[in-house]
Amino acid sequence: MDANFKCGFAAIVGKPNVGKSTLMNAILGEKLSIISPKPQTTRQNIKGIYSDDTRQIIFLDTPGFLQPRYELHEKMRSIIQDTLGNADVVLFVTDAPHFPTDYDKEFIEIIKHIRAPRIALLNKIDLVEDYTESMVLLGKSFDQVLPISAKTGTNMDKVLDLVSKYLPYSPPHYDPEDLSDQPMRFFAQEIIREKIMLNFKEEIPYASAVIITHFRELEDKVDIEATIWIERDSQKPILIGKNGSMIAKIRTAAEKDLEKMIGMKVFLHLFVKINKNWRKNKHALKELGFQ
Repeated sequence: MDANFKCGFAAIVGKPNVGKSTLMNAILGEKLSIISPKPQTTRQNIKGIYSDDTRQIIFLDTPGFLQPRYELHEKMRSIIQDTLGNADVVLFVTDAPHFPTDYDKEFIEIIKHIRAPRIALLNKIDLVEDYTESMVLLGKSFDQVLPISAKTGTNMDKVLDLVSKYLPYSPPHYDPEDLSDQPMRFFAQEIIREKIMLNFKEEIPYASAVIITHFRELEDKVDIEATIWIERDSQKPILIGKNGSMIAKIRTAAEKDLEKMIGMKVFLHLFVKINKNWRKNKHALKELGFQ
C-alpha cells in the first residue's frame, strides 16, 4: 500500500431536499440513495464508498435536519449527531435558490462546534444567475466553500479533491470494488419506499415504512417479500388502489430498479399491514433498524 494513500469518512449534512442524496449518487456514479421531491426521503445513514488509486472516501448520506415531531424524527436527528461526531470531514449542503433558511442558520450554529474540517457545498447553482452573496456568507463559517450542481455534475471532481485534502493517511477500510457495506435487503426496502414516495401525496409517504421479510437469491432470480406498514385503516385502500392498481405499480417500478442493481430477474411480493403510530413506537423503530 502506498504510504501516501488516504482514507476517511465524509458526512453529508443539511436540511431536507437540498440535494444530499443526488450529490452522493453523482460522485459514485451509482444510485445508492433514493431520491424524491419530498422531505424525509432519507431516514437512515446511507454509506457510499468511493475508491481510486490514491484514496478511499466513505460518504455518509444523512437524513435531512429537521425539528423532531415523532420518535422517528428523534432517531433521525440522533443519526446526524452520531455521524458528525465520527466524521473526518463534514460536507454541509445547501441550495443556492433558497439559502439561507432558518434551518440553514440553525444547523450552521450546531456544526460550528464540530472539530472536523467543514466544507460548504452551495448546490443547484444551475438554477440561479448570481450566488456571490451566498458564497460570502458561507465563507464566514466554513473552512472551504464550493459552488456545485449535483444534477449537472458541475465541480464533482473538485468535491473529491477538497475532501481528500483533509483525510488522514490510512489504508482503505473496504475492498476497492465495494460501493457500500450495506446488505441488498437494505437497498431493496429503500427502493420500495422510494416508489411509495414518488407515487403518493400527503400522508401516505410519511406514514409508511418497509420491512423485508424474505430475501432469497437463487441461481437465476431473486425472490423478495416485503411488508409495507401504514398507520391507519383508511390509508390501506389508497395504497393498494382500485383492483390493486397502485400496489402493482409500486411493485413493477421497484422490480425494475432492483433488477438493474442486482443484475438478475427479481420477483417482488408486497403485503400491506396496519401498524398504528409506528413512528412513535420505539419497538417498531428498532425493528426497522433504528437503534
